[in-house]
Amino acid sequence: MSLNDWPFDDRTALAPPAYLEELGRVFARFDSRTQDSGNISFGLEADGRRWFVKTAGEPDNPKPYLNHADRIGLLENAQRVARVLEHPAGMPHLHGVVPSAWGPMLVYDWVDGELLHTPADRREDPSSPLQRFRALAPDEITTAFDGVIDVHARLCGQGWVACDFYDGCMLYDFGACRLHLIDLDTYHLGPFTNEMGRLFGSDRFMAPEEYELGATIDERTTVFNLGRAASVFLGDGTLDRAPFRGSDAQHAAMRQACEPDPRVRFQTVTGLARAWRV
Repeated sequence: MSLNDWPFDDRTALAPPAYLEELGRVFARFDSRTQDSGNISFGLEADGRRWFVKTAGEPDNPKPYLNHADRIGLLENAQRVARVLEHPAGMPHLHGVVPSAWGPMLVYDWVDGELLHTPADRREDPSSPLQRFRALAPDEITTAFDGVIDVHARLCGQGWVACDFYDGCMLYDFGACRLHLIDLDTYHLGPFTNEMGRLFGSDRFMAPEEYELGATIDERTTVFNLGRAASVFLGDGTLDRAPFRGSDAQHAAMRQACEPDPRVRFQTVTGLARAWRV
């Protein structure tokens, strides 16, 4: 991208909605109607190009567990995560950050796709993105999942630990057969101690230590999260062999990744990747 393709200013005193309307056409808005983080994001078309702009939301709209300052902190963390990822299945490329009246606006490439996360009451609906993804040929699902593993191997290799990883972090472009990871803002640099009890996340993907006050959250937790993703996408969310549509080696890798005791799991995502690809 040349500098001439960048329609944004270095900074603005305006709130993002007003500023973006001046730049071009806002064709999408993601706020409390679609998620409860407190963030507000936008799809912007400007100078013949589409962008995804993520903000911390309105300063006077605090969340019970995440105030505006904390949301800004997560956007700053997202910038650190983005510096590690340069991968087709990684987060859409972060081009720049524009300070605004709401704090930093993170400006990403816009990517097409459908969010795989589906509310519980629609989870078995064949028309939902999740079920359409699960109905794909196993090779296509495996190719997408391979990208997810590769991204996490790269992140863990740089010391990052997955946090709040679930199907709400995944967009799948059914036309291009490409999966994108999004919203990795809460990932943590280095192992840490669970000081909450139940951490943020989806029960279908969470490791036992993510419920245990004082437990260590480390790369082995990420291994478990990925194993659970494999069981959801290629199976029925259990560890059973019968509904699992992958190979015997992949099923064995998934089962070991999902061991309740972290000492019995693969100790690294790279170890999981090797066993998955036998």
